[in-house]
Amino acid sequence: MTAPVGWEAIRAEVLRRIRVRDWAPGAVIPSETDLAQEFGCARATVNRALRDLAQAGVLERRRRAGTRVALHPVRRATLDIPVIRAEVEARGQAHAFRVLKHVTALPPPPVAARLGIAPAAPLRHILTLHLADGRPFLVEERWLNPAVLPDPAPDFAAMSVNEWLVMNVPYTSGDIAFSAEAAGAVEARALGIDAGAAVFVTDRTTWTDGMPITAVRLVHVPGYRLHTSL
Repeated sequence: MTAPVGWEAIRAEVLRRIRVRDWAPGAVIPSETDLAQEFGCARATVNRALRDLAQAGVLERRRRAGTRVALHPVRRATLDIPVIRAEVEARGQAHAFRVLKHVTALPPPPVAARLGIAPAAPLRHILTLHLADGRPFLVEERWLNPAVLPDPAPDFAAMSVNEWLVMNVPYTSGDIAFSAEAAGAVEARALGIDAGAAVFVTDRTTWTDGMPITAVRLVHVPGYRLHTSL
């Protein structure tokens, strides 16, 4: 009996056909139904393979317009949400953190807009300083939706909110932005640098099944470098 074809095998074959120009850039490829019949598998298996290639920028998928080979394939970097403790320890340094603020407050309008919530909805506002070998590593300013927390909620004194969320609240979508900015007064004081010093900033927002989880701003000490994979 022939083993069922997995989505990884279909992905590899679709990619091979694109690379040898069986399916040229801009060409519409066969439908999921036709591919499922060709490969002898469920349509859902084909859908999984094509979705993966679309997320990688190799295919373009549009409702009612079919799936076509991208004219200009996009190379996408792989970005994971890191556990800051693990990041520090991977550098051979000891990690520690201090919770500088943990209150319930109304978010600023820009934060509420990023999360897609009403400005009158209170959130947890948590400011954490992460240390590497006792020296400031980054400031984590987070607005957290209390609906994602259990009852009773953790106080984040033993485990940082970053690590707790990575371990306990899976996300289904999000956005991320990187920028070089001048350190504000609060950030500079926490990091032990001059106000206005150039710092690397990460702004990230995550959701789970349409419900906002958190908006976080990470401000790194000068000299920080981001590493990722392609």
